[in-house]
Amino acid sequence: MSSTAANDPRQPAAAKPYVPTALAPEDLPVDYSGLIAVVFGIAGVMFRYKLCSWLAIIFCAQSLVNMKSIENDLKQISMAMMFAIMGLVTNYFGPARPGAPMKSSN
Repeated sequence: MSSTAANDPRQPAAAKPYVPTALAPEDLPVDYSGLIAVVFGIAGVMFRYKLCSWLAIIFCAQSLVNMKSIENDLKQISMAMMFAIMGLVTNYFGPARPGAPMKSSN
């Protein structure tokens, strides 16, 4: 057992902890889930697709969990969330979509 420790080439005294470099907020990578949430939210409002609005909510949650910069990302997430909620409200509580089959009252 002692022969293994004596032959170990690693030097624990030379080990330094990793310190990540500080990045400016404009140098951070693009938040693709936030961008997709905005696109799905706008599509849900404009084209009145329920699936797009629900996907926008899901991507908003994913972007919120993986948020790197609170100042920049919160604006994008809040805009996407507003579009998604607006799309859901207009889809479920708004007038029927033109060309959609009428619901029966029975």
